[in-house]
Amino acid sequence: MANSKKPEAFSVCANPQAHQIAAKALKQNPPQEEELCDLADLFKAFADSSRIKILWALSASEFCVCDLAGALKMTQSAVSHQLRLLKQSRLVKSRRQGQSMIYFLADEHVKKVFSLGLEHVREK
Repeated sequence: MANSKKPEAFSVCANPQAHQIAAKALKQNPPQEEELCDLADLFKAFADSSRIKILWALSASEFCVCDLAGALKMTQSAVSHQLRLLKQSRLVKSRRQGQSMIYFLADEHVKKVFSLGLEHVREK
């Protein structure tokens, strides 16, 4: 026989004033909707293991496509495709060196986001 007791809709907060203060603080400098969408797009760029491998490699050094492909055991075509997406997300930049394009992380923020994410998943 099923339990006919109804669950409570919500609990009464023991300290509603504390939450009101926190809610007021949130209203001080809220991110714009466009910023939140851009942030979501940024995290989507991190949502692929091939792109993560490339970011990991580029956090150590700059590389051309052929060296990245060899180091990561990927095809040059696959690396080029992922680099294009990473460039569109402004996570990676490139420069021409002779006939090759050299790829590197766009700035220190990218390295920090990657490092903090890796640190987080390694926590026990």
